[in-house]
Amino acid sequence: MTAPCADSGYLRFASLGSGSKGNATLVSDGETTLLVDCGFTLKETEQRLGRLGLHPRQLDALLVTHEHGDHLRGVGPLARKHGVPVYLTPGTWLAGRIGELPHRHWITPQSPFRVKGIDIDPVTVPHDAREPVQFRLSAAGRRLGLLTDLGHPSSHVVEAFQGCDAVVLECNHDVRLLETGPYPPSLKRRVGGRWGHLANEQAAWLLQRLGLDRLQHIVCSHLSEHNNRPELALAALDPLLDGEVSRLTVAAQDEGLDWRMIR
Repeated sequence: MTAPCADSGYLRFASLGSGSKGNATLVSDGETTLLVDCGFTLKETEQRLGRLGLHPRQLDALLVTHEHGDHLRGVGPLARKHGVPVYLTPGTWLAGRIGELPHRHWITPQSPFRVKGIDIDPVTVPHDAREPVQFRLSAAGRRLGLLTDLGHPSSHVVEAFQGCDAVVLECNHDVRLLETGPYPPSLKRRVGGRWGHLANEQAAWLLQRLGLDRLQHIVCSHLSEHNNRPELALAALDPLLDGEVSRLTVAAQDEGLDWRMIR
């Protein structure tokens, strides 16, 4: 595996890992490298970055979607040790789970901003957190949608994420597995509710409305360890692709996902 090369004029992304135990996504245009969320310990984050050819000090910024531990666990330690600027909403900060940050920048939902060569559009999503956002990132005429941790595909989300060239899309659970699985009833209601997580069928519904013509990469992400399986997530989205399944893959919890180029 190799790090982003120095040539500009592209956008690409990779996953350090995605699932109930931790989430983190890399995005690079060749000159700017961003980490979106950091749900792993500092040591594990450093190891996973190294696996993708990066040192933490090569990160230009760390963007945070919300305060849940599987997205936030390593944010403070990584920022404090390596001086990485952190961008987050005031609501996420006020949840009080991150500690002091050497370089803190506020995100205002629906107010785009820029980190060096990458334009970032933070989009409010329906999720049970203080002030959650997901991100649409653009560079070199390419657009990537990072769209996980939402309870239902609202009309606002559909509108905001249309026209992407690649999407990392939550496929958290299979409805039958969630219903029959080991979670207590209250947690089942939370996960399956309108402020929880997307089921495979909801992800398929959302993907149809986003439009598939431009999508070069569709990555199933945030799969539940207990309530989903990769083959079920893929089977839910396969029928939409008219046999072009090479566009479809899964970001695994342990292995993550190697660099994918958006051309």
